[in-house]
Amino acid sequence: MLLKYYSLSLAYASLSLAVPLIRTRTVTELNQDAFKEAHKRDDSATRAFTNSQLQTSDGRCVFIDILSGDFRANLLPLQVGACGSTDGEGWDVITKGIHNDQAGQALVVSSLADRKQSNGCVSFDPRRTADQVHVFSCGGRADGGGQVSNSQLFAFNSTSKSVTLSLVPDNQAGSCLTVNGDRVQIANCQDGNKNQQFIFTGTSPSKGASSSSASSSSSTAVSSATTAAEDVKATGDATPCAAASTVTETATVTVTVTEDKAASTSSAAASTTSAATTAAASAAASSAAAAGINTANIPTANPTSAVPVSRAGGTLVPTAVAESHQFDNTAKRAFTKASIKAPDGRCLFIDPTAGDFRENLIPVQLAECSGSPNEQFDLITAGKHNDQPGNTLIVSSLTNGCISFDPRRPADDQVTVFSCGGRADGGGQTDSAQLVPFTGGNTFVWAPVGARNESCLIPGGNGRVVGANCDNSADQVFTIVQ
Repeated sequence: MLLKYYSLSLAYASLSLAVPLIRTRTVTELNQDAFKEAHKRDDSATRAFTNSQLQTSDGRCVFIDILSGDFRANLLPLQVGACGSTDGEGWDVITKGIHNDQAGQALVVSSLADRKQSNGCVSFDPRRTADQVHVFSCGGRADGGGQVSNSQLFAFNSTSKSVTLSLVPDNQAGSCLTVNGDRVQIANCQDGNKNQQFIFTGTSPSKGASSSSASSSSSTAVSSATTAAEDVKATGDATPCAAASTVTETATVTVTVTEDKAASTSSAAASTTSAATTAAASAAASSAAAAGINTANIPTANPTSAVPVSRAGGTLVPTAVAESHQFDNTAKRAFTKASIKAPDGRCLFIDPTAGDFRENLIPVQLAECSGSPNEQFDLITAGKHNDQPGNTLIVSSLTNGCISFDPRRPADDQVTVFSCGGRADGGGQTDSAQLVPFTGGNTFVWAPVGARNESCLIPGGNGRVVGANCDNSADQVFTIVQ
């Protein structure tokens, strides 16, 4: 992706006055305990910008309304309005930290300059039908327990004190955040599209600042910014978003703040982390054969009453289950009610009471093969939740949930059964975390598409399936038994 760093002309700034500020609200108050748990400030992070305005090319500012999402201040849409007219305009750019271990990438975080902002990360979720661009708990888990989510990473390599760039989510190459009226949405990247240019000004928000004084300040900035523009370069690789060229234009702002120095994540550290993960998974696999689970008291029929469950909610809610896990009558199935045998000879096993009240987040376990309904799976190669040829969903025949791989979760709890489509309420479409390359036959390597086929599932410790680095060995081949 070729990112263009500009200093932009003042010609766009005057347009902001004609656009009314529209604010939407979803909740009347936050659950403060849940909010604080979900949005913790990363004091260890390296910040390229702290509490900076994020301007659009027409001189308006991107902001959030803390009450426009859910009770945790998740799913907050990115709105656009006149700068200085509202709270929620401050943004941090984090180039390294708890939720960003990728060199050359950045998180865009709602700044905690005051509690009217969320400390959440700008996220892109293609599974949603509306507000795909929003602020969500950094790490990608609603409760704040996530680690690193590529849906929140954006390419960023600048050391300038003000930066203009296109924001391209790491989970959707070729798509750019785009201003559409009073919202930030997503669209195919287009070279020169000013609705896809965003400016981190380095200037802290100042609520109530008049537009006339802002215009005056910008007018005096042209001379110094023109000089600074000589150091601005376009960098990156070729994609449909941009052409390989250097662009210099007249700047709109003068920057007087001090920029934090962004530290790079070393490739050696990343390599060490990967090696450690592989070693840990291999060690777990070597002892897996002796770690079987006790299936004696696990129901072999899908519960239809309010029975106790292990995770959130504590009690199954049958109406919520029915909504979340609907049988796809339109699907094309390569196998129906087949067992899936792991490389160590055990079979995948599902306990319908081991998840939450919707039968989501059920751990995928391993048990001695018996042919019970808990061990039966459909392989769906096309359907409502699979529009990708050459891939399959692996769906529990018992619960209708899809096996998912989420590397943001703890290492021994990344492989679970979740609502097909990736949304807890069943409203999702296609989720790459649930897709596995499959072109036929009765064996396959379980390399989730959402992990870019770099992670493979294997038998782990404590009778569960876990993720590890792919190594093309027989120890990562699963067998379908009909």
